[in-house]
Amino acid sequence: MPKVVFNEERCKGCELCVTFCPRKVLTMAEHFNSKGFHPATITDEERCNSCTACARMCPEVAIEVYR
Repeated sequence: MPKVVFNEERCKGCELCVTFCPRKVLTMAEHFNSKGFHPATITDEERCNSCTACARMCPEVAIEVYR
């Protein structure tokens, strides 16, 4: 089961999650969602420590973190 789940359709590409990720394991995807935004995605799930910084910073509540 993934630690971090992104609701790509809710993401508006603000990049706050990418900026505040202490492990720098998030990036913006190269593809677009249906609204025309690049959604956030995780690049190295093994390095993620489920700190929830990304989910707390997301104004669209598009990120769920499981521990």
